[in-house]
Amino acid sequence: MDQKLLDILVCPVTKGPLTLDRERQELVSRTARLAYPIRDGIPVMLEDEARKLAPDESE
Repeated sequence: MDQKLLDILVCPVTKGPLTLDRERQELVSRTARLAYPIRDGIPVMLEDEARKLAPDESE
């Protein structure tokens, strides 16, 4: 994923920063406790498509 794109993307719920989880191919919002999938190199920034983080993942 392009670093410039990562720099401008924010969580659609909290408008906070996202971190890239390369292993799972997700953009993670720790504040919202959501992980947005990246499919075919395109981030899917829809709350309905996001995976809820487990309690041990949000730390």
